[in-house]
Amino acid sequence: MRDIALPSDSSTSKSLLKWILSQYSLDPRLVEMGPDMETMLGSCDGALLIGNRALSASRTNHALIQLDLGAEWSKLTGLPMVFGVFAARRDTPIELLREAHDDMVRQYNLFENNPDVRSAVIDEASQITGFHRDRMATYFDEEVSNLLDEKSIVGLNHFLDEACNLKGETTWFRFD
Repeated sequence: MRDIALPSDSSTSKSLLKWILSQYSLDPRLVEMGPDMETMLGSCDGALLIGNRALSASRTNHALIQLDLGAEWSKLTGLPMVFGVFAARRDTPIELLREAHDDMVRQYNLFENNPDVRSAVIDEASQITGFHRDRMATYFDEEVSNLLDEKSIVGLNHFLDEACNLKGETTWFRFD
């Protein structure tokens, strides 16, 4: 591949793609542009899409999809990829952080343990994305986790160290 268009809206995914390419000793030209698949592929051999645009493209142009960054990260490292975390300023009152954390964990536990809540979330996700309900159920069962467990923290630290070159610069505080 000669060149890959990168979207202007995700530094995490761009860093991850660059790291994955380096693991395979690939060095295509990376071109940053707006996140529109047709424009990106009109200018470059490949395009990095994220979020809803990636979901939409995989539904309508399935044959064009070549790589899932999170799955490739896990294949190469044996670790989960963390695409988002809840973060707060150091001066945020601890009581507010605990309240937000407890509420998020409560919502997660409702999703995991209440079949009616789980079904409603899967139905809504299916409606929003346009994917079949069974596909969304598989996504929630096998492809995504919403808790930052110990293995996820190891994966996140590995990503920060290796892909972002932030060796030892991040500290984590957890409410367990």
